[in-house]
Amino acid sequence: MLVWLAEHLVKYYSGFNVFSYLTFRAIVSLLTALFISLWMGPRMIARLQKLAFGQVVRNDGPESHFSKRGTPTMGGIMILTAITVSVLLWAYPSNPYVWCVLTVLIGYGIIGFVDDYRKVVRKDTKGLIARWKYSGCR
Repeated sequence: MLVWLAEHLVKYYSGFNVFSYLTFRAIVSLLTALFISLWMGPRMIARLQKLAFGQVVRNDGPESHFSKRGTPTMGGIMILTAITVSVLLWAYPSNPYVWCVLTVLIGYGIIGFVDDYRKVVRKDTKGLIARWKYSGCR
């Protein structure tokens, strides 16, 4: 979206032409996602701990995994938010490949959310079975 704005502003100041370079937009997009993650991370961890969305560990697993019990899960929401906002800000919205990749990314994010939801809320330590994860069903 900012690319379209810069294209209109370039007639007033030629410095906005830098927005048309893919390398510039890739670097700025990476930095945008990084700063969103760094800003959102502590807030999200605190919120997930308050909601008691902690990792459920199977009793038949290795002893070293017991220390993970209660670790906040569903951090993928933060990653997906950072990437999606960054892409929407810095990519050409008219590019169909951008929308294709965002659709796949969000689709896999939904699968990850359902998997974590089953683990945390339903206390199902296995989450989604692999067949459902690969097929995108249920």
